[in-house]
Amino acid sequence: MIKKINGLLIVFLGITVTGFAQNITPLGIGTNAPETDRVIVDTSGLNTTLSDAADNNGLLVIFSCNTCPWVAKWEDQYNKLSNLAAQNDIGMIALNPNERTRNRGESMDDMRRRAQKQGYNFTYALDKDHSIADAFGATRTPEVFLFDANLELVYHGAIDDNANSDSEANSRYLREAILAIASGEDIQITETQIQGCTIKRTE
Repeated sequence: MIKKINGLLIVFLGITVTGFAQNITPLGIGTNAPETDRVIVDTSGLNTTLSDAADNNGLLVIFSCNTCPWVAKWEDQYNKLSNLAAQNDIGMIALNPNERTRNRGESMDDMRRRAQKQGYNFTYALDKDHSIADAFGATRTPEVFLFDANLELVYHGAIDDNANSDSEANSRYLREAILAIASGEDIQITETQIQGCTIKRTE
């Protein structure tokens, strides 16, 4: 049976965005991925979609950016997660939704430099006008959404329970969820607390 950690998932409601409050509700477990055919541009200059990024066993979407210290804490795991996902026929894509700060470190040129410096081995694309983040109900970077082969949401939350040290993490939520998908087992923890920077939305 799929279980949920009660009280751990933080839903950020009433987030202030450039002076306006808006209620943001994240996708529920079992919900189909939205906006799968929206065309977005990646750091190589190519058009892509979430459908393009998906593989036979599913899709891992990480809302990320260039300037958030929480991203920097977890970023050394991105390539490892991409490799693990690929080994288990799961696609991975990172999306940058920080529209309000495109001219302050979050432009496509900044994204290209970030991807090159960090040696990203996965697609990093610009989520223009945070359209996909809005559809997902994402509020933070980094924030993880893992979908199964039917593109139904099976895990939402953090990468693990220790941003400062992968080796000292007690629970590697995302890794365990990926392996569960690959083995056909139930995911034991489907939602976890999100630690990260708020997505910089426009009005």
